[in-house]
Amino acid sequence: MNIHEFGKENKETILLIHPSVVKWDYFENVIPLLQKKYHLLVPALPGYDFENNSDFTSVEQIASELNDWLKAEGYTELYAVYGCSMGGSISLLVALGQKIPIRHCIMDGGITPYQLPWIVTRFIALKDYLMMMIGRTGGVGLLEKAFATDEYTKEDLQYVADVLRHCSSKTLWRTFESCNNYKVPANIPKLDTELHYWYSDGEEKERKQDIAYIRNKFPQTKFEVLPKLGHAGLVLLRPELFVEMIDKLG
Repeated sequence: MNIHEFGKENKETILLIHPSVVKWDYFENVIPLLQKKYHLLVPALPGYDFENNSDFTSVEQIASELNDWLKAEGYTELYAVYGCSMGGSISLLVALGQKIPIRHCIMDGGITPYQLPWIVTRFIALKDYLMMMIGRTGGVGLLEKAFATDEYTKEDLQYVADVLRHCSSKTLWRTFESCNNYKVPANIPKLDTELHYWYSDGEEKERKQDIAYIRNKFPQTKFEVLPKLGHAGLVLLRPELFVEMIDKLG
């Protein structure tokens, strides 16, 4: 797994984990701001790395590999691990792995395992997978019909189309199947990590099950409602606010 580093001279380290159907450059607007104060680790997740032809494996395996890498590289603490959407799933498991102390774990619209019968979760994953496969085949023209054009520019849709073309069918299937069904330890270990769950104003319905899951499993979690930015919009649309929120974690 390629891990891009910025601000190596800084003491406090942040691990930034991107969502699905984007590359690690999802963070390009916040990296120049954060690297002034923090040492940034930005993995290019398997299946979404344009520098190789790897396939996505699973939320659990990627989290385990990141924890092993941090330990092997001699990191002794993280200021924070941040993940958006699928990245939020991975960030949670990184924190639960407890290989090194992590002061904060932020799930921004993070996906939690569905609490549904196995067959139902497979149908949901299949629906999401087929939507992505259709988008990959149809390119920008089809994506323009599938998404509200007042929310996404043609450049945005071209970016998504390019990522989808790069992704193998195996990557797309594993992404949705794994995010729907990854395993959280049955016996949650005692955490010194402070958990945070962020979601956008207006996203409550879409994230209802995820919020309920986190409240139930991790009642100590601090919830924060963001402005109306849509799913995964904070990093892209309000980089200064993102940095402000990271700084105030303390």
